Amino acid sequence: MDRRKFLKNSALASSLFFVPNFVKAFESVAKEQLGYKRLVIVQLAGGNDGLNTIIPHNNDLYYNARPKLAITKGILKLTDDLGFHPSLGPLRSLYDNGELSIINNVGYPNPVRSHFRSMDIWQTASGSEEYLQSGWLGRYLDLHGKKPYNAMEMDEQLSLAMKGEYFNGIATNDYKVLYNSAKDPYFKSVINHYNDAHLSEHNLGYLYQTMIEAKSSAQYIFENTNINASQETYPQNGFAKQLKNVSQFINSGLDTKVFYTSLSGFDTHANQNNKQTRLLSQYAESISAFVKDLKRNNTFENTLILTFSEFGRRVKQNAANGTDHGSANNVFVIGKDLKKAGFYNDLASLSDLDANGDLKFNIDFRSVYSTILSRWMDVSAEGIIPSEQKLLDFI
Repeated sequence: MDRRKFLKNSALASSLFFVPNFVKAFESVAKEQLGYKRLVIVQLAGGNDGLNTIIPHNNDLYYNARPKLAITKGILKLTDDLGFHPSLGPLRSLYDNGELSIINNVGYPNPVRSHFRSMDIWQTASGSEEYLQSGWLGRYLDLHGKKPYNAMEMDEQLSLAMKGEYFNGIATNDYKVLYNSAKDPYFKSVINHYNDAHLSEHNLGYLYQTMIEAKSSAQYIFENTNINASQETYPQNGFAKQLKNVSQFINSGLDTKVFYTSLSGFDTHANQNNKQTRLLSQYAESISAFVKDLKRNNTFENTLILTFSEFGRRVKQNAANGTDHGSANNVFVIGKDLKKAGFYNDLASLSDLDANGDLKFNIDFRSVYSTILSRWMDVSAEGIIPSEQKLLDFI
């Protein structure tokens, strides 16, 4: 096969299975099976305002800092001090049933207020001055993965979180399109030339293997997904579609242990209330339908849902009736039989802010990751989370 044609068309393979540039990519993949438990990640992209999500409704400092932005009506009071934004009503039953743990003041030392850099930090589990090229879930796959479909992202592109040093997950927002793409005649042509000496001597054997794995994974997902596995009615929005796809995969029994989803638009520098109200409504309604779907199919007990955003917002509102980039934020963990449901910890003090006017963090987000790996996924965080972290007691 012509080498130039091969290189030109190899983009098709990378669109299906995002591969790092390592010639011996598959040699270091561990052979053991992954555990049976599933982890679903929900990324609220843009920096959700945690202070208007979990509201300190009995705190005058909150209302003084946000004379036009503070939520005053419809607050769903959960304790004497804290309550849900009105749009989070669909999550109330999860809270009441002990299936939701809210971890306040999650962040990291020396916080970065750049969207891209902070998201990189959250996705790689690095320190603020440390730059890593692999994600924490990708490293999990490096050590414990077997097939690319062991981790899937409901998008056209794979997040850094899902990219390992040797092994990556699959990104697709439509598994049927993925399957049809994998049937492209070019795949057959490449596979037929797998032993082509000319290509082998140019160190492209790993790309052959990648495309074979991509084709195999696409076929596995397509052939094993039961379109009738999800009977729940979902809201009509893109985020809900992602979760419905995840529920189909889980309820079909796919050997996928990590799912990555996202909802964007939370960068609310101006006119925040309307934007956040709409987005939180989409989030809560979609999550509620997703959990009901899993419960209907008896798969909820083996599923853990983690929701995070790359940073919170400034305590004080700005002149445009919005909020600027902050630091510490809340994290939601949804699952059955949580050890500490409700509020895991108190909200940070509104009278003791950092030099930028932000809430001070007191829980490192990497402790959340380490806890999930150790106590949910049943693997050691060593080699996945770069620095040793204290385990938490929410699961």
